[in-house]
Amino acid sequence: MSGHLHAALRLAAGALPVLPLRKGKVPFGNCPDCAHNACGGRPNMKTPGPCACPRPCHGWAAATTDPHVIDSPAWAPMWRQAVTVAYHPGGAGLTVVDLDNADAIAWARATLPATRTVETTRGEHWIYRGVMQSANAVRPGVDIKSTMAYARWLGPGTGTVTALPGAVRALAVKEPTVVRPVGVRVPAPAGDGPCRHRTPAYLERGITMAEQRITAASSGVHATVYATFLAVLSAHGRCGCLTDAHVSRLFAAAQAKGETARHCTDAWTNARTRLGL
Repeated sequence: MSGHLHAALRLAAGALPVLPLRKGKVPFGNCPDCAHNACGGRPNMKTPGPCACPRPCHGWAAATTDPHVIDSPAWAPMWRQAVTVAYHPGGAGLTVVDLDNADAIAWARATLPATRTVETTRGEHWIYRGVMQSANAVRPGVDIKSTMAYARWLGPGTGTVTALPGAVRALAVKEPTVVRPVGVRVPAPAGDGPCRHRTPAYLERGITMAEQRITAASSGVHATVYATFLAVLSAHGRCGCLTDAHVSRLFAAAQAKGETARHCTDAWTNARTRLGL
């Protein structure tokens, strides 16, 4: 039994879905029957399909904890060529923040809560408990690996795995830094006083109430999130006072109820479109 195969079986026994990586530290290519996704894809891919190929096709989607598959004759040739073992973080309920250089590590230490850390060739992997969409280059030297992604196994690391923070979830949200109407002239507020929306207490109360409304939803979460986003934008979307921090708080509340970052982005965009923002 090769060292990589032995490691893969040990990790799978700990509920970590694994797969072999070939030279270049990338997954093995699809077999002829699965080329160009002709087989329809594996059931856990973005586009579900009927693939029952015994080989480790479809990259991260082939990751498994089944020892009979991992140690099967179909996987044996791949283990003989493998240069390392990878795992599917999302399949294990994890998110990996991949920090590629010293600047990225410094940013993480100053911004993110401490969690389990694994040294890499160029930087560190910070591992959190929780699942989100994967995204590359969310900031200089920082990638997020969770769903629909794989990460190299580089050892158990040090420290305690902590809950995925909203600050990491927000990195994958592609929203403008400040939410402002596009192509819409906003009249100046009446009177000599400042816009009431920019009063910190007023705005904070509105965002807090919106978070509470989403959190309290017991059913119809999709509709509640959209309605809440619509209400917030109706009240605050035309004065330019909403920042990415406010939006991130709303997205984090929605994702805590099971919404994906993509659903949040779609709901936010639809609400803005409806209001002509």
